[in-house]
Amino acid sequence: MILEVDNIWLGYEEELVIRGLSFDLDEGDIGCLLGASGCGKTTALRAIAGFEPLRAGEIRIGHRIASTPDFRLAPEKRSVGMVFQDHALFPHLTLSENVGFGLRRVSRDERRQRVDDLLALTGLDGLAHRYPHELSGGQQQRVALARALAPEPAVLLMDEPFSNLDARLRRHMGEEIRSILKARGTATLIVTHDQQEAFALADKVGLLKDGRMLQWDSPYQLYHRPGSHYVAAFTGRGSYLRARIDGNKLIHGLGRSPLPIDRPEGDELALLIRPDDIRPDADGPRARIVARQFQGAQILYRLRLDTGEEIAALFPSHDDFAIDESIGVTLDARHLVLFPTAQAESFITPSNPNGH
Repeated sequence: MILEVDNIWLGYEEELVIRGLSFDLDEGDIGCLLGASGCGKTTALRAIAGFEPLRAGEIRIGHRIASTPDFRLAPEKRSVGMVFQDHALFPHLTLSENVGFGLRRVSRDERRQRVDDLLALTGLDGLAHRYPHELSGGQQQRVALARALAPEPAVLLMDEPFSNLDARLRRHMGEEIRSILKARGTATLIVTHDQQEAFALADKVGLLKDGRMLQWDSPYQLYHRPGSHYVAAFTGRGSYLRARIDGNKLIHGLGRSPLPIDRPEGDELALLIRPDDIRPDADGPRARIVARQFQGAQILYRLRLDTGEEIAALFPSHDDFAIDESIGVTLDARHLVLFPTAQAESFITPSNPNGH
């Protein structure tokens, strides 16, 4: 593994900020620490970069020890590249000078070649002599990335890299940055509070809460197989239905489903329903449209079932239904996610069908 974070604990004075954090990245992997403000994700990133001491645990970068409670390798000796929120470009240097800034120990010819290669990789060739103020926000982002990659670090760290870009540019840059990182093959760790950004960029995502890693998994697993209600709620919209076990079946407001786990007869559970788990079916249980939100290619509906429970459903926009219309629906979940009823009790009432 290129980056190994093993049971690290960090804090300031009496306050613990990171509690027993562990994960690893291999060459070419893109990982992401995801969480709300104050969860500890940026502190963890700073510890990997060498800016924060550990209270316990160990960080290894490129198969050598970088941090323990008794030792901290200097940031400039860690083979780590860093992309900051504000890009931190040098305004008095041209684009090519910014990219080549960290290459003072290589020959002039090699420096020129690396800069040229990175400008081509990031789609900035032809702009080498421009200054940062002459570039768009997206171009500045790519300059910052190229500069961080130029010294060929073992690990690249990116702190909220798209926070200063508008929503449309964030989506576009996310696709570009992932393509660049994969082409380069550099292990990368990104910090963000944005679930969509994390899912679009990363191979593995770790969700943090109060300094603890709740789940480290692929975006698909986090969304479809969340390990807790908090993970389910943070990673996407969801509704809950009361469910009970009857033999080898799960009985709920949308009918019967095969029981995915071995539980005692009569157990009452909360069944997580994602909006994309529901589809129209003329022969299915009836539901009434109580709200709708047109989203272009899709329409987000709020449906009231005969049980009085409400769920969110996301249909293609050609499935165009009116408020108060009664339609048939079916549950098309490939895997059912169940939680103890008590864990989701406040989320299975008609007043809050979306799990937020």
